[in-house]
Amino acid sequence: MHMSRKIEATVDDLYNVPENAKAEIVNGKLLLIGPTGWHPSYAASEIFVSLREYTRRSKSGRAVADNAAFVVDLPNRKSFSPYVAFYRGPDSGMKFFQGAPLFAVEVRSEGDYGPKAEKLIAQKRKDYFAAGTEVVWDVDLLSDDVVRVYRFSDPERPAIYRRGEFAEAEAVLPGWQFPVDSLFD
Repeated sequence: MHMSRKIEATVDDLYNVPENAKAEIVNGKLLLIGPTGWHPSYAASEIFVSLREYTRRSKSGRAVADNAAFVVDLPNRKSFSPYVAFYRGPDSGMKFFQGAPLFAVEVRSEGDYGPKAEKLIAQKRKDYFAAGTEVVWDVDLLSDDVVRVYRFSDPERPAIYRRGEFAEAEAVLPGWQFPVDSLFD
C-alpha cells in the first residue's frame, strides 16, 4: 500500500523561491504571486514614498516596500507579502520580518476581481487581523471607492476614500494622510 504524505511549505522554501519571486505560504502551500502592471505598481510606489517620508519625519517604525516577507504563525498562513507596509518590530537583519506589519496595503491587480478573488481578499484581511495587523488598505484603482480602509476594531465596515479625498491609517499612523489622486499618474 502506497501512502502519500502532505508536505507543507516552510519559511526555508520561501527563502528559496526561484528568481526571488514574490510568494506567501498559505494553507501549507507556497503561493507564487505574479508581477503587476503599470497602474498597481505606480500606486504602490506612491504610497510607499509617502509612508517613507512620514516614518522619517516621525522617527517611528519602518515603511516597507513590495516583495518583503513577514513571517507569522497562523494555522492557515505562515507569511504575508503586502505591496506596502508599516512595521514596528525587531530588526531581523537580512532575514524576513518577524511578525505582522501594523499597517498593510494590498493593491488589486488584473486577477483580483470576481467572486473567487473577493473571497480570497476577505480571507487575507482576516488573516492580517488575526496576526496582529491593525489597519489594512484595499486599493482598487478600477472602483470609485478607491481606498477601503479596514480596521481591526471594526473589520466589516471600511472607511472609503475616493478621488479628491485623503486616505488615512489612524491610529497606527497619527497625522499621516495620503491624497487618493496621487494613485493615478
